[in-house]
Amino acid sequence: MDGYLRISSSERKRLLHSLHRSVTPAERLRWNIFLLLADGHPWSVIATMLYCSTATIARWKQRYLDEGMAGIAPVYEPTTLSWWVARIIVWIGTYTPTHFGYLRSRWTCSTLVLLLAREYQVHVSRETVRRYLHHNQIVWRRPRPILRPHDQEYQQKVKKIKWLLNTLPADEIAVFQDEAEVCTNPKIGSMWMPRGQQAAVETPGTNEKRHLIGSLAWDTCRLVTTWAERRNSASFLAHLDHLRRTYRCRIS
Repeated sequence: MDGYLRISSSERKRLLHSLHRSVTPAERLRWNIFLLLADGHPWSVIATMLYCSTATIARWKQRYLDEGMAGIAPVYEPTTLSWWVARIIVWIGTYTPTHFGYLRSRWTCSTLVLLLAREYQVHVSRETVRRYLHHNQIVWRRPRPILRPHDQEYQQKVKKIKWLLNTLPADEIAVFQDEAEVCTNPKIGSMWMPRGQQAAVETPGTNEKRHLIGSLAWDTCRLVTTWAERRNSASFLAHLDHLRRTYRCRIS
């Protein structure tokens, strides 16, 4: 009675896959029994480890001998689309969590689980929600950024800017100004590397931040830049003085 089973590597992989995806305690017990039998553990040890009887071990071993792997670990196929699955697909495609009072900008499996329990008293796990979403071609990926809806006064503002540029006196100049922060020790992103061997990336050894203020002339596209230690009013005034000195001949 202490003999163990011989299963192939593909069968072992299938058992492990079923074990990791199962949400039913009885199924997890069954597949743990077969994995431990395949590893050569005595029945008495398996019964002690899993808190089951040797009769249970014998029953499932006989099922395997009679029907093979199909009798103990049928290929998992998600059931027909449940009404609550269709409901969360509508939520994901139409609403955001803020519509339901959650202070989140995007849907997560945990939030969907909470909302299902609150609205319909449907109690499922996060993994169940994730599995059904994948089955219905709903994937987790980075969204594509798009511009916000157009400003209602956009055309009016553009007309004012064009009028200002077209009527600009000869002794004046218009520029487009912006600011940016430059870090000399940028954040290191993730990369592939062998397990247990952390890759090394050379860094400058400093963690200084500099601020760059720039102005672009609208007619000549001449760029005037000013470096600053901090981004404050003093830095902006220094940039204005730089502009004055650069264009003093034109605006004098």
